Amino acid sequence: MRYLVFATLCLFSSVVTAAEEIKAVQLYSQDELLDMIEHNTHLARVVEDRCQLVQDIEARAQTLKVPAYQFLWGDMLAWGVCVDADPERGIHYMNAAAEQGMPAALEQLGRYYAQGKLVQTNKEHAVVLLREAASLGNQKAQIELVELFIDGYGSPYDFEDAYHWLYNAITDDKATHKKIENCLAELAKLMHPKAVRKARRPLDS
Repeated sequence: MRYLVFATLCLFSSVVTAAEEIKAVQLYSQDELLDMIEHNTHLARVVEDRCQLVQDIEARAQTLKVPAYQFLWGDMLAWGVCVDADPERGIHYMNAAAEQGMPAALEQLGRYYAQGKLVQTNKEHAVVLLREAASLGNQKAQIELVELFIDGYGSPYDFEDAYHWLYNAITDDKATHKKIENCLAELAKLMHPKAVRKARRPLDS
């Protein structure tokens, strides 16, 4: 009898603990997910949460078409995180998020096309995607766009805007600050001095 009671208590405790663990994993808010994506911790978080939110993530990407969740689902499919890897579908969902104007999706796709990662290298298409992300304030895209310009891709007509965005970028990371400084110096060599002076105007002017 005592053993039966003990076994029952153990089973009850296990059920309660499991229920608490499942309840503890709540769906990410839009702001929380965007912050994770910005810091590139979104895939690690899905794994950390024991892949319990896969169906919810898929539903919000596929049915509700929420850009942040389309991006997350696309990244999961592309790299086989908690699901079977399917790069083609992964790029499809990243594109869906980019088409809705999500800066992180535009930046990542632009970087992939610039590097030939998952897709065929297409520097000119990378410029288009990165320029849009850069115009929306994505700092990584601003740096990557200027690097492509320095390497001879893109149009000189876009140099002033790119310089303007990057000149007004703010970062407390010393390595990023130095990279921005170098990018601006190199881009300025390709521009007319008058265009450089004009590009150094405040961001809201």
